[in-house]
Amino acid sequence: MAKLSVSHISFLELQEIVDLFGKVSGYDLSGYSKSSLKRRIQRVLDLERMDVVDLKNAITNIESFQTYLMNEVTVNVTEMFRDPQYYAALRNDVLPYLETYPQLKFWSAGCSTGEEVYSLAILLMEMGLYDRSFIYGTDINGSVLETARKAIYPLKKIKSYSENYNASGSHGSLSDYYTAMYEAAIVNAEVRKNILFSQHNLATDYIFNEFQFISCRNVLIYFDMELQNKVFNLFYNSLVEFGFLCLGSKETLLNRDIMSNFKVINKEFNIYQKIK
Repeated sequence: MAKLSVSHISFLELQEIVDLFGKVSGYDLSGYSKSSLKRRIQRVLDLERMDVVDLKNAITNIESFQTYLMNEVTVNVTEMFRDPQYYAALRNDVLPYLETYPQLKFWSAGCSTGEEVYSLAILLMEMGLYDRSFIYGTDINGSVLETARKAIYPLKKIKSYSENYNASGSHGSLSDYYTAMYEAAIVNAEVRKNILFSQHNLATDYIFNEFQFISCRNVLIYFDMELQNKVFNLFYNSLVEFGFLCLGSKETLLNRDIMSNFKVINKEFNIYQKIK
């Protein structure tokens, strides 16, 4: 029988859970913002009518629960052409500069279910750059990457995605890039062709390529200051000289030591260019 009351997790219990989860699953969550982790794990306790002991037992003994907890802790909300004016800024301030490169490599870090990656691919197609581009979409969470690879999204979401697309300054129709099937839409093969989705942990993994463009939007807000600085260094070392770094609306390089190696391209949308 489900418990009638739920446990309210303390920060000490949170640390014990993070340590246990790391040992059992191999995923290090120690650099995540404690307040964010506490809120998300509390949500799991509330939904599952668990106390902390139940949670620890499930982490230790039920492999599928490890995946479930990972999803609850790390999945970030995303949509196609989210923040349309950000894509307008890429079109106007970033991609014209990148036209000078014979080959282009893009990294979308923390890509979740892939909508941002496909948005970037569509933008590159419209700018005539996609045939010489390759996009890497990475996330710590294997489940969301499976969704990204399938490139199938509920048709009910496409209306808002189309509104975003139109607001970004594109003059075509988003329907040119997907095929509707019953209650779903699948992104067309020509959009998917130059994309690779793979698992990567920003907290523990290292440089895996050299890029002209890196985006990591609305992910770093869930990290503590120390891990944010570590990831900023990872991005710096992964960028070619004069490459671009794009962060989320509440994420910034300003007031960080590493800012001396960048210049601001667009302050509103936190777009930076590596200068040394």
